[in-house]
Amino acid sequence: MNLRTIVKAAALAGIALLASAQTNRNWPTVVTRTVDGAHRIGNPEAKVKLVEYVSYTCPHCAAFTREADDRLKLAYIMPGNLNVEVRHLIRDPIDLTVVMLANCGPAAKFALNHTTFMLQQERWLAPARTATAAQQARWRSGDGPSRRRAIASDLGLYRIMEGRGYRRTDADRCLSDETAATRFAFPAVAEGLGPAGDRWHAELRDQRRGHAGHAHLGRARAAAQRIPVSIKYA
Repeated sequence: MNLRTIVKAAALAGIALLASAQTNRNWPTVVTRTVDGAHRIGNPEAKVKLVEYVSYTCPHCAAFTREADDRLKLAYIMPGNLNVEVRHLIRDPIDLTVVMLANCGPAAKFALNHTTFMLQQERWLAPARTATAAQQARWRSGDGPSRRRAIASDLGLYRIMEGRGYRRTDADRCLSDETAATRFAFPAVAEGLGPAGDRWHAELRDQRRGHAGHAHLGRARAAAQRIPVSIKYA
């Protein structure tokens, strides 16, 4: 066997190893944070790209996670044929609170944080429907971090984070990040909420100034009832 044959065989073996490694990667665990704050799950070079606009307080979004998440992972993401980009559609302060907790920590933790909040939505959202006037007042008073901590406490979000390996101090640090709160919230206005989004914008502004503001975001919620999903082909 001459040198040229040996080099050629080594090159072919290397290509085969690279292809095997690409095929055998656990793509559902590969998570990258995009420049605009979204998360892309799966093979970045996949030919099919699914973009989800997700609201954590949307029951249809939670149903989609329950019914389709495992199927997408097994049939499309695992083989590297599809990646899913999760973008946040924030409809109210509860949404913003959960978004900030789901994004807490490194990008690698996001996928399971996201799925956990979706699968447990009914458990943590139920207390919001029966919240007392005193609880709702806590959600409307004080600065932004105080409001979000009150929501997290009253809805049991801290317990969910503990189950994901976060200490309360870790969660509070993420909830206190006003720069992140602004980054997450203002794109929701730009995504087409119109006048309802302007009202949400005003409430966030009042919140940052420490004003009591208002928590009546029903109109913004109604404006965002349809959560769009888009599919792109590379």
